[in-house]
Amino acid sequence: MEPRAQTHRVVVLALAGLLPFELGIPHRLFGRAEDPAGRPLYEILTCALAPGPVRTDADFAIQVEHGPELLATADTVVVPASYALGPVYEQGRLTGELASALGHIRPGTRLVSICTGGYVLAAAGYLDGRRATTHWASADHFQRLFPAVRVDPDVLYTDDGDVLTSAGVAAGIDLCLYIVRRDHGAAVANDVARRTVVPPHRDGGQAQFIERPVPQPQLASTTAARAWVMDRLHEPLRLTDLARKEAMSVRTFTRRFREESGLSPGQWIVGQRVERARRLLEETELPVERVAREAGFGTAQSLRKHVQAALGVSPTAYRRTFRAAADTAGPGTPPASDGPSVGDPSVH
Repeated sequence: MEPRAQTHRVVVLALAGLLPFELGIPHRLFGRAEDPAGRPLYEILTCALAPGPVRTDADFAIQVEHGPELLATADTVVVPASYALGPVYEQGRLTGELASALGHIRPGTRLVSICTGGYVLAAAGYLDGRRATTHWASADHFQRLFPAVRVDPDVLYTDDGDVLTSAGVAAGIDLCLYIVRRDHGAAVANDVARRTVVPPHRDGGQAQFIERPVPQPQLASTTAARAWVMDRLHEPLRLTDLARKEAMSVRTFTRRFREESGLSPGQWIVGQRVERARRLLEETELPVERVAREAGFGTAQSLRKHVQAALGVSPTAYRRTFRAAADTAGPGTPPASDGPSVGDPSVH
């Protein structure tokens, strides 16, 4: 085995019946993350229950060089989905071979699942008492099989500290980008998204992907209103103004917006303002009060409330974390409003 690199090591566990697309997600996303000097931030390796060919759900197998011993060297372990989990999926129990492989994982290693890869983590007991998700079509079965897990079928991914789970297939992209953002900040994650040609963040949850009647083609979209908002996040935004941009009533606009994004206009705007605040905290030296105004929160108190709710830390602590990371890598009053603005948590 090659000498251990100084980067964060991600080990992907390839199980028989795996989906090649999901296997490639960690390699593609983490592999694109670089520090300001262009050095890779992650090392991504693949292992199997035994070195050699691993069959996939496609008409080809993959050749894996490393066995399960590699899991002992991981900082993060990723388990993609498989269509051949056998007793794991049917009875919620590990095979002896799989249990032995997972036994190599060191305490404190971050664990990540993509789609039904969560069945492996749950069968091993890693998800007991924790919030987790999986593909919406498997959520009820997952909950029945693992009653100790707090299954959330409505989200694209969950973060329970050192254990993170994602919903079906492409939600693995969302989760890997989220992990990059959590580890290294929005600037690095957005760069990875641009280079991979995927959105840096998808709004809403799995509900928007559950089968339902196809919208009538003549129904207007709320895209123009969202683009208009992105140029005015620092301003008070009223729901009536957004609805007017799409020539809709407020009621119709709100319903259509939720159908398209999975969120209310207010929830969506708060999320966009948190993202802007995050970028300003990472990339500028602006005082917190100025960040609050530029992001559209108006006051430092409001900024602290929303950043704490979204990120789990204060704006100052968030800035300190990513400022320290950047150093290690090397070298007004808001306008008056004539009514409650969209983005105020009381307005949904």
